[in-house]
Amino acid sequence: MFDRTQLQRLLPMLLMLATVSVSAIADVPPAKVMMMGTFHFDSPGKDTIKVTHLDVMTANNQAYLEGFSTRVAQQFAPTHVLLECSPENQSLIEQRLADYLAGNDPLRRNEIYQVGFRIAAQSEGAKVMCFDHRDVPWQAEPLFAAMTSQPSLDASMQALLDSHKARMDALHARGDLRAILLDSNDPDIDRQNQYLYLHTNAVGAFDDFIGADAAASWWHRNFRMYANVQQVAAPGTRVFVLGGQGHTAILKDLLAIDTAREAIDVLPYLH
Repeated sequence: MFDRTQLQRLLPMLLMLATVSVSAIADVPPAKVMMMGTFHFDSPGKDTIKVTHLDVMTANNQAYLEGFSTRVAQQFAPTHVLLECSPENQSLIEQRLADYLAGNDPLRRNEIYQVGFRIAAQSEGAKVMCFDHRDVPWQAEPLFAAMTSQPSLDASMQALLDSHKARMDALHARGDLRAILLDSNDPDIDRQNQYLYLHTNAVGAFDDFIGADAAASWWHRNFRMYANVQQVAAPGTRVFVLGGQGHTAILKDLLAIDTAREAIDVLPYLH
């Protein structure tokens, strides 16, 4: 135990150490996070809106992806590259990246490889990580069943889906990958994507809240995915996050209100 005199002698030193510690923390910049939304290059056909996708393997599209990846790697210089894959597949992804870097495995069609691996390969020391979370599914079935008794709402929802599909079909038919990715990261398109869930949010209001629960289940999954982003995006890191546009439409909103992290817009890198 220190007596009063000893504490008085130690106090200046303790204050100096505290000042040094605070200064050291202040010198570490907040995490910078760049999120990119995309369609699934090698779609398994599980999306609600079915689109006939363009071929990302053409020479023009491959050249565009190489140029984009180089810009991100050189100008943003990520320390981490987060991919929409399950953490249980982390070791598999790491092995495939090592095989690709060694020249033993060509890039597969999926965006994880076409974008994520390209960026990681050009970003010295960048760690590739799976950040998806699939244990909380979108609870859409009860909602869709309830909507069968509300023909006008069902029809308006179908009209919204048809409009989205028509826009995406037209973009993919043009074969312009740049235009599609710019669309996938357009804030207005993100809002339209989110509105698909809000449009049916009132189903079951004042009763069983089927619509609100369905919407909440989708946000629930994305909150968990964002928790994984937060865990990685510690002060001083620069994190590139690649996910389906349905996810990034929400994740970008969460990032925008996260005062501990700085959002870096991907759009200038896509042009």
